[in-house]
Amino acid sequence: MHSRSAPSNAPTLHAPENAVESRKIAREKMAAVNSAVEDLHGGWATYRFSGKQSDLKSQNTTLQHGTRMCGRTACTLAPDDVSKACSYQDKQGRQKCPKWRDGDTDKYQPSYNKSPQSNNPVLLSLKHFQKDADSSERVLAAMRWGLIPSWFNELDPSKMQYKTNNCRSDTITEKALYKAPLFKGRRCVVLADGFYEWKRQDGEKQPYYIYFPQIKSEKFSEEQDMMDWNGQRLLTMAGLFDCWEPPSGGEPLYSYTVITVDSSKTMNCIHDRMPAILDGDEAIRKWLDFGEVSTQDALKLIHPIENITYHPVSTVVNNSRNNSMECIAAVILTQKKGPALSASSKKMLEWLQNKSPKKEESRSIIQSPKLSQFGVPPKKTSAGLMQQWLKKEDGEPSPKRAKK
Repeated sequence: MHSRSAPSNAPTLHAPENAVESRKIAREKMAAVNSAVEDLHGGWATYRFSGKQSDLKSQNTTLQHGTRMCGRTACTLAPDDVSKACSYQDKQGRQKCPKWRDGDTDKYQPSYNKSPQSNNPVLLSLKHFQKDADSSERVLAAMRWGLIPSWFNELDPSKMQYKTNNCRSDTITEKALYKAPLFKGRRCVVLADGFYEWKRQDGEKQPYYIYFPQIKSEKFSEEQDMMDWNGQRLLTMAGLFDCWEPPSGGEPLYSYTVITVDSSKTMNCIHDRMPAILDGDEAIRKWLDFGEVSTQDALKLIHPIENITYHPVSTVVNNSRNNSMECIAAVILTQKKGPALSASSKKMLEWLQNKSPKKEESRSIIQSPKLSQFGVPPKKTSAGLMQQWLKKEDGEPSPKRAKK
């Protein structure tokens, strides 16, 4: 087998040059398959039979933990706004907005309902693409959700026989699928407005939308400074990525997996697992800077956090083809159906009930939801509805009925 060089913007990957290396790769593949089987029995992976997704019983059967963890997100910001929302201080103390990797802004499409195999914004060290860059510098890339290992030798990445959307933190150093990119420093931060999780109770599954509590800001300008982002705070989830080159040649595929941990007390009433969320820029810096922060130290950042909030949403989100604001709009549940809402969630619930856009407006994808919390499109040149809510603690609720 001949080796082939990777594109200049991709890590160099060579084919095995001898029998020893070939056997080593074969062992890694077998270990990865065995790991996937173990995960399947533990309720965290599904196989594809006859080209169709299936679990041990049927396509809709709930596995050990109720549902697969973190299998749906919302990310509604336009590419430029994603960059603004990810501004950071470099080593010289300068505020910077990470640039997008060339061509990747076209691959990412904002959506209220993003599922595995979609392309999503990911933050990572620029050094992965530019070897002479400092490892603390950051870049944005659009990556496929569901990790494809670099050694995968099928022509079609969709032929992966097991799911790699999530990676358990307690086995991350053991599973061949994940420990290889982990120890190569291929750490990334997966960005989203929030994610959806389903709570099973009384034979039903109720979806919840989970996100960072939002900070109320008194400052607003439609032409705001590039470094002065006053919009929503993006959820920042720890992930791993890898680079796969098609055996027949062509553009390399970058893909990622979201690391999961045991749920925090806040989240445990909905699900017993949650994404490993990095709360604050210092945690993000340490996770991304593989040149300065060792794998061992980086893994100390992977733990449950309490700084999240949530609200119940309509089952319209169950179908990944549904893509409108209705996916994230809060609904009222009977007391027996869901956990009590936090104060932040109650305020958000009140706002969404009173300020929902017209039905026909909610069907379209927003192109640049600048200061619109949860994707509410600003229709005027003045401050958007969400920004008005952020600036006003109290308001007279309109007599609209909440959607059941």
